[in-house]
Amino acid sequence: MNVISNYAANVAHRNLMTSDAAATSSLAKLSSGSRVVSAKDDAAAMAIGARLNSTVNALKQASVNAGQGVSMLQIADGAMARVNDVLVRMKTLSVQAGSGQLSATERGMLDTEYQSLVSEVTRIAAATDFNGQQLVNGSLTTAGAAVSGGAFAVADGVSGFTAHGLSTSATDNYTLSYSTTGNTFTLDDGTNSYTGSIASSAINSSGGMATGAAVKLTAVGTSAAGDAVISLNTSFAAGTSVAAAATNGGIHFTGSSTTSFSYKVGAGTDATKDVITVSVDGINAANLALAGTDITTTSTADAASDLISAAIDTLNTARSKVGAYQNRLEFASANLASAIENSEAARSNLLDLDIAQEMTTFTSKQILTQAGVSMLAQANQMPQNLLKLFQ
Repeated sequence: MNVISNYAANVAHRNLMTSDAAATSSLAKLSSGSRVVSAKDDAAAMAIGARLNSTVNALKQASVNAGQGVSMLQIADGAMARVNDVLVRMKTLSVQAGSGQLSATERGMLDTEYQSLVSEVTRIAAATDFNGQQLVNGSLTTAGAAVSGGAFAVADGVSGFTAHGLSTSATDNYTLSYSTTGNTFTLDDGTNSYTGSIASSAINSSGGMATGAAVKLTAVGTSAAGDAVISLNTSFAAGTSVAAAATNGGIHFTGSSTTSFSYKVGAGTDATKDVITVSVDGINAANLALAGTDITTTSTADAASDLISAAIDTLNTARSKVGAYQNRLEFASANLASAIENSEAARSNLLDLDIAQEMTTFTSKQILTQAGVSMLAQANQMPQNLLKLFQ
């Protein structure tokens, strides 16, 4: 026995510290609900779990994206349904106007409603949007004086356009339509509408515009807008693009009859598996080939009737595409829900704590800690026995 060193107390203290550290670690796991509190617990599981957590959160947002995509397309489908109702009424009017018992006066009355409905088709297309993005307008756009590109057919030729007297900015959204009946142009910006016709003498033998030819468009529905002139730059051979002849200093129209949207439905960036791109056809009067039609005579009424039938087919084809995209997005959303569920399960298997097992471990370490405290107290009492030797 010695008084310099208390070996028993040192052993008891070391074991007490080990038990206390184990109990503290167990307590941390129980309080967090995770078996991997820090990298020292399981570095590999921690890394995999972190990636799975990132994927799960990304997939949850992708599911929201798919749901919003369905809602977006539902708005487009609703607009198409209303346009279909308008076309049915226009078909009725054209059939009525094509019958011989009516006079020109009565056909003019019918044409008043007909033209109003043509404008309503374009208005519905322009007014249908989601979060500021137009869905079914399919319109040409402008972005200032230096824009070039695109093409627009005039009869059998292609001509470039320069507009004067129109207010333009990068956010302007114009619909420009042309009807071979009377060589009539209609320009619509969603608020103002400009109409006018080109004299037959301005069209050359190849179907293009004669050099320097211009058409005067009169503002409809507003006096503040004034007049606008669209100058058709020159005559081109059929198929020549506007880009080849465009010049600065004017507005050059470009655009498409469809609008495309890409929805993120995955956690990555692969265009083949993480993105669904939908294309929504425009349904304004120009897209449906109804701009410039009328029912003022039996012949134009019959022509309009055929065009309306074709427009109804075109509209329903566009609507069927929207429905197909909706179904695809809904299936994508269901798949995302399954992927989220399985990814969460995998992450749970890696990181979640077995509470029952850990409580057993914690109880054991707690008992060892209590026993260690007791034994350390006993070890500290052992040197007291040496005092009896001095008596």
